[in-house]
Amino acid sequence: MHKSDDAKKIILSTNLQGYFFEGLVELNKKSLCPVPESVIYYSSDVLDKFALSQDFFEVTDGKVREKILGMKLLEASQLNREEQKKVYKEVADMSLLVCGYFAESVNKKLVDTQYYAQLGKMAYGHLNNVTPKFLDIPSFYTMIATCFESLTTLMAILANKNRTGSDHHLIFKKVMKSSASEKEMMVGGVTPLRTDKVS
Repeated sequence: MHKSDDAKKIILSTNLQGYFFEGLVELNKKSLCPVPESVIYYSSDVLDKFALSQDFFEVTDGKVREKILGMKLLEASQLNREEQKKVYKEVADMSLLVCGYFAESVNKKLVDTQYYAQLGKMAYGHLNNVTPKFLDIPSFYTMIATCFESLTTLMAILANKNRTGSDHHLIFKKVMKSSASEKEMMVGGVTPLRTDKVS
């Protein structure tokens, strides 16, 4: 029996972090503004840790609901230093995932990816104030906040490639809506049109 060409591929990997890392590195090579490899490593670790959907939810009074990241970020300032680290990292990493790998999940929400991007960058900024180093790299979390959009674009393309087998579909959708940046188009292999007027 022949498999149809439309059959979904199953990711078979003993090391999910390695799988995500390789995919992001490959896409990063095509980018006009590549992000540092340490940032790719960190984001692949985040993707691996949040591979189980249960980490996206919390149980309150026996009811399962999504974590309210904005509220968690506001309340974090009242916590001690160790608890702040944990909350800032959770809010920042989850915002990174929502804006990147799960960008299309925001379509039915009241807030968009811009909201989560601002939340994520603020949380990484606060995290950097509490614990600035990662892998002995100073101001590491500030670096992630700085290249947040570029990183989430790479993650969104990888997610789309995993779902559809194509790394262009998501970019084409954004181009059609005139919402894709020149950087996103180049990462997706789309050459942006120049509209400069000649005098």
